[in-house]
Amino acid sequence: MLLSIDWIFIIEKCILIAVIIGISLVVAMYETWAERKVAAIMQDRRGPNRAGVFGILQPMADGLKLFMKEEIIPNLSNRFLFVLGPGLAMLTAMMTSAVVPWSSHLDIKGRMVSLQVADINIGILYIFGVVSMGVYGIMIGGWASNNKFSLLAAVRGASQIISYELAMGLSFIALLMLTGTLSLRTIVEQQQDHLYNFIYQPLGFFIFLICAFAECNRTPFDLSEAENELNFGYHQEYSSMKLGFYLFAEYVNMFISSAVMATLFFGGYDIPFVNDISFGQQHGQNVLAILQGLSLFVKVGVFIFFFMWVRWTIPRFRYDQLMRLGWKILIPLALINMLATGFIILLRNNGWHL
Repeated sequence: MLLSIDWIFIIEKCILIAVIIGISLVVAMYETWAERKVAAIMQDRRGPNRAGVFGILQPMADGLKLFMKEEIIPNLSNRFLFVLGPGLAMLTAMMTSAVVPWSSHLDIKGRMVSLQVADINIGILYIFGVVSMGVYGIMIGGWASNNKFSLLAAVRGASQIISYELAMGLSFIALLMLTGTLSLRTIVEQQQDHLYNFIYQPLGFFIFLICAFAECNRTPFDLSEAENELNFGYHQEYSSMKLGFYLFAEYVNMFISSAVMATLFFGGYDIPFVNDISFGQQHGQNVLAILQGLSLFVKVGVFIFFFMWVRWTIPRFRYDQLMRLGWKILIPLALINMLATGFIILLRNNGWHL
């Protein structure tokens, strides 16, 4: 039985998982530096510029500071859940990356090595399942702290995430009706031969983008961290790397959300205006896979910059405005988009006549 196990395959996946986790953490670390630089440029100031050239070592200094700070656990808190909360938030943020196709595949001595941890045919359902678990990290952290402000912030964050997941799911349905598959790799391959899904589903993408801001607790949807109302938010009682896990989870979520949006609506790892198959035949599959990965990261970088741009441009919503937008505007728009998409598909399948 042991001899029938493909150990090389298992080693490949373990290496890929380690690389993806490492890249996600490095990207999240330097997102903090990039955000401060973007804010500085928009506010006509310098930003971090002391640690290293252009402040490039500032994230390492911040990380070392978090590691060296005293770890405080309130006496009246639930110790087990207090520790579990930030770990769960970080775990769910990382798990979403498992179904994202980062590139096509590498050719190593005749063996095809896929650059996707799990190419499952229910990839989008997996993303929704994992994303829905993220609310537990917020609720457990806020409740276990035994702080009323933390609990109020956790309730706000949980209700916000659950509300906007509905609109996000409905925007997905229209896309699934168009593509006919739940596999992210298949969706990318379909866009290689046709226009990107953004052209066919602009309203669906717009709804998904707004919901991504809410899911990541980014401004203007950072109501769970409204300092002027709820002190420091649901992680007020946290310190050291437990606080770092909550802060890192937000940036990892932003990175993975950008990768999912690029995959679903902008061709994923597809290189624009290039015939990938012909390019791979001329220059080799490995060169193509590297350039495809770079293409995906460029698209992800554009989305990350947009996240930062919006944060330093739009003020925070009131809570009633946030819930009204989710329930009374985004959900009806997503339903209209789904019905319109179904009607157009029905016309197309019947030769544009009923």
